[in-house]
Amino acid sequence: MTDRDTQAFLKTVDLFQDLSDRDLLEIAVAMKHREYRAGDSIVVEGDGGIGFFVVRSGAATVHRGGKAVARLEPGSSFGEVAVLAAGPRSASVVADSDLACLAMIAWTFRPMVRSHPSVAFKLLERMAHQLAN
Repeated sequence: MTDRDTQAFLKTVDLFQDLSDRDLLEIAVAMKHREYRAGDSIVVEGDGGIGFFVVRSGAATVHRGGKAVARLEPGSSFGEVAVLAAGPRSASVVADSDLACLAMIAWTFRPMVRSHPSVAFKLLERMAHQLAN
């Protein structure tokens, strides 16, 4: 997968839709491709979190307190709470099928959010929604 392929995919992800092609390419270059098998734990509730993820293909389930709370499909993202709070993971994510993700480490993710207010606002909206439910 090239940086341009990643850029084109990110353009379809709600979180990044308001960004320019130049900004999307900058983010695409910073993301790493990660693959998981069905049943793999991508992140574990309570563990430290330094990665933010966007599902490229496949599906996964979010578990909080051992209970399934959400399903992730292509274009879904996760991991922002632990990265932004610099704390433990608030939930676990387990691959339901073979899963391909794009991943960004915290020291790249935080400055990206600071420099792109539309991304920051969408993350705040999503976190507020999660707290309300």
